[in-house]
Amino acid sequence: MATIHNLGFPRIGAQRELKKALEQYWNKAIDQAVLLETGRNLRQKHWQLQADAGVEWLPVGDFSWYDQVLDLSLLLGVIPERFQTAGAVSDLDTYFRMARGRAPSGEPASACEMTKWFDTNYHYLVPEFIVDQNFTLSSNRLFDEVTEAINLGHQAKPVLLGPLSYLWLGKVKGEPFNKLDLVEELLPAYGEILNKLKAQGVEWVQLDEPILALDLPTEWQRAFELIYTRLQVKGLNKLLAVYFGPLKENLTLACKLPVEGLHIDAVRAADEIGTVLSWLSSYQVLSVGIINGRNIWRADLDTLLETLQPIKERLGERLWIAPSCSLLHVPVDLAQEEKFDPEIRNWLAFATQKLDELSTLKQALDHGVESCAETLSNARQMINSRHSSSRIHKPDVKRRCADVTPKIRQRTSPFETRMRQQTYLGLPLLPTTTIGSFPQTAEIRQARHQYKTGELSETDYQAVMKNEIDLVIRKQEAMGLDVLVHGEPERNDMVEYFGELLDGFAFSQYGWVQSYGSRCVKPPIIFGDVSRPKAMTVAWSCYAQSKTDKMMKGMLTGPVTILNWSFVRDDQTRAETCQQLALALRDEVCDLEQAGIKIIQIDEAALREGLPLRKGDWQHYLDWAVNAFKITASGVSNKIQIHTHMCYSEFNDIMPAIAAMDADVITIETSRSDMELLEAFEDFHYPNNIGPGVYDIHSPNVPSVESIIDLMNKALEHIPAERLWINPDCGLKTRGWPEVEKALVNMVSAAIFLRTGRSGKKSDSNSL
Repeated sequence: MATIHNLGFPRIGAQRELKKALEQYWNKAIDQAVLLETGRNLRQKHWQLQADAGVEWLPVGDFSWYDQVLDLSLLLGVIPERFQTAGAVSDLDTYFRMARGRAPSGEPASACEMTKWFDTNYHYLVPEFIVDQNFTLSSNRLFDEVTEAINLGHQAKPVLLGPLSYLWLGKVKGEPFNKLDLVEELLPAYGEILNKLKAQGVEWVQLDEPILALDLPTEWQRAFELIYTRLQVKGLNKLLAVYFGPLKENLTLACKLPVEGLHIDAVRAADEIGTVLSWLSSYQVLSVGIINGRNIWRADLDTLLETLQPIKERLGERLWIAPSCSLLHVPVDLAQEEKFDPEIRNWLAFATQKLDELSTLKQALDHGVESCAETLSNARQMINSRHSSSRIHKPDVKRRCADVTPKIRQRTSPFETRMRQQTYLGLPLLPTTTIGSFPQTAEIRQARHQYKTGELSETDYQAVMKNEIDLVIRKQEAMGLDVLVHGEPERNDMVEYFGELLDGFAFSQYGWVQSYGSRCVKPPIIFGDVSRPKAMTVAWSCYAQSKTDKMMKGMLTGPVTILNWSFVRDDQTRAETCQQLALALRDEVCDLEQAGIKIIQIDEAALREGLPLRKGDWQHYLDWAVNAFKITASGVSNKIQIHTHMCYSEFNDIMPAIAAMDADVITIETSRSDMELLEAFEDFHYPNNIGPGVYDIHSPNVPSVESIIDLMNKALEHIPAERLWINPDCGLKTRGWPEVEKALVNMVSAAIFLRTGRSGKKSDSNSL
């Protein structure tokens, strides 16, 4: 018999129950007991759902209040000193202060750095290591949840990030040292965790080591054998899980490790299955991640059975089948999508349906295809329906893509020439601006909902949105910002908004996916060729510009970000789909210029996260991604100032590609990492203007004038003042007006102080 297991299940709930409870707790609308009960109900519901689908080893520890890496930091006692002050009434509030900088109890502090989880849109909280770091078990939550699952009659398979992936993902703070030096301190803590789990009756534990899909230095490869040889607990089986890519040169290393099972990503590394089988020991289980855990398309079960049947014949009961990775990255359940386009709905599978697909595969493997012939036939019909649909391919879009030449990707003149021609904008030294969005209040969301349901007419809806734009402009003028934005009240999401106005997209009602903490996104589904039927933002931008004498930015989401933050069709290359998006957005940029908008921001927040995990694959991706941005931006004259924005990723190693985008101004996140990005400028001369984010918008803490000045002084060590902008590190959609106004007033005050110092009018200032 083949065994079904799962690496992880979405934790937010089909109706975002966890998100709502978290935000109520943070706002003190519910107490901690109510929050804990919500979490318990979700865990138990999800375990039962998986058990009903035939999952035999249920993941435990995949539930998280904010982030699984932060969970492990708390479990291991890796709590930076600034969070160890008195005042937190519970470990959970300490945890939230690490994640957000603030909790219902305890003093505010700078939140831990947050960055992308490999090449996904999920964000993890970066562990902070110091030279004399201690690891001491400091939380019982994992063990309590194991007991909870066992008491409900489930076979619990605890899920832990492996020790080497945990060290790799963390950052050294203070005195520099080699993170591998912490192995001797870390191993006993992991040993204690495993022994406690064994004492609870656990038979299998899943240790995630996704860094085995990366280019690893030799010393890290050697550390795997050392650690896993010593990390032995008699009677406890370890399943080493690798996902997000092929093992390549780490393949024999992974197969030789003294573990009882190995999970591989058979979606992204299907061609390695045979090699893994040849290296696998006779006692080891092979978990084949055969169902795509990163996308929402229905699986071709016939093809997957062709792959699995010879493996089953060879391994017998040592074959486990699973999704390729945790199902954290897909929505919970397609069954609740009552309003979905029926044809497209048949092409999809969310987390719950992916478990059903696994169940069908197991039945066919164990009892023959005849035992589930009807289910396989239905699946086959839906796959064929998608392949033959006339809604997917558009000849005019294909022709336009075929006609693209290198010339279409170039601005008329180089940056220095453009800057001279853009002096007419009349901007001061160190101009201030924001990234685009302003707080989306309950009133805004209600008006948008009423408009979609027909309760509010289009005329009335536009009046509400225009009133909000008027308010945002007045507030920005009062704060003294130099370049304004309209605040984006009409936009539900920076990707979904554009997808709704482009052809080739479909949308779910409840297809929510966690991005970080309580932040959930509902990715659009790109099912066909992309084109723009009509202008999408021009009317709103023109209205906003008519209400102020200051410069108003037109705001667009770039093609790479729309691609990376959508569920993308898999019947053509991502590069082809991205070029289609770029051409559609190019039309919008040109229309904005024709309408008189002089500054246009094209956000590429997700450029870095689409980077392949292996450096050998980087250049191909960067070539087509940068070209897509340039196609979007290069249809306008020199006088149009093009901005872009990027956030919450490691950018230092792709600075040449960012420079090649040739945006006139880039705004980029640097505040949580304390301007760490600017170290890249020691070796790389970034040629254009840059606005390093001066405060963290994902924390409710309001930055002081002094902290902003300090960060800008660090920036001024690397970049001339004439090429620097001052801005937050991301949009302000999720924040409240009181904190936003205070923060931006402080930001403008810091800019004025710095300008005064630069002009010599404050000779006593030592801040420059």
